[in-house]
Amino acid sequence: MAGSQVFILSPARCDGERAKLLLSGTATFPLAVALRTSEGVPIGDVFSFLSSLYFRGKLTYARTFASRLRSAPPILIVTTDRGLVPPETRITIADLRAFADVDIATGGERYLAPLRRDVAALAMSVRRLTRIVLLGSIATGKYVDVLLASFGPRLVFPSVFVGRGDMSRGGLLLRHAREGVPLDYISVEGAARRGKRPPRLERIR
Repeated sequence: MAGSQVFILSPARCDGERAKLLLSGTATFPLAVALRTSEGVPIGDVFSFLSSLYFRGKLTYARTFASRLRSAPPILIVTTDRGLVPPETRITIADLRAFADVDIATGGERYLAPLRRDVAALAMSVRRLTRIVLLGSIATGKYVDVLLASFGPRLVFPSVFVGRGDMSRGGLLLRHAREGVPLDYISVEGAARRGKRPPRLERIR
C-alpha cells in the first residue's frame, strides 16, 4: 500500500511518581483498581496516565493518522522488556512491575533482544513503501539505533520535535490531531538530533 505508515511510540517512564501510585497497590481510582485485576488494562491507557500529556498526545495523534494495515499493527509501543506491543495489549500490575524493573539505558539484552526481534519481524511484514514514524526522542540511541538498522531512511520523525520538551511535543500532537493536519516528517538518518528550543506554542483561543 503506497503511502502507508506504522507509528512507533516511545515508552512512558515506569518508575516515576505516577507509576509508584499505581504500583502501591492501594490506590482506589478506576485505572488502578482495574490494573490489579487479572484482566488488566490496555497499555495505551496505562502509559497515558503515567506520562500524562506527552504520551496521550502521541497516542491520540497516532490513532488519528494511522493507516489500515493487514500485515502489521498500525501503532506499536516500545516496552522495556517485551519489545513492541499494540496499545490495546492488556497489562496487569505484575507487568507494570516488570517494566519498572528494567532501565532502557542499562537494560542490556533483557531490553534489546525483544526489541530487535519485533523490529525484525515488523521489517519482514510491511512493504518497502511503508513509512515508520517514530513518535519519541531521537536524541539518544536507546531505540533509534535498533530501528535505523532495520528501516534506514524509512524511519522518520516529526521535524518540529527537535529542541522541544515533552510537554510541548504532547501539546503539538494533540493540536494537530484535533485539526486533522499531520505534521511534516523527516528521516532520522542524518537528521540533527538536537537543536535550539523553538518558541512556545500559542494558546488555542
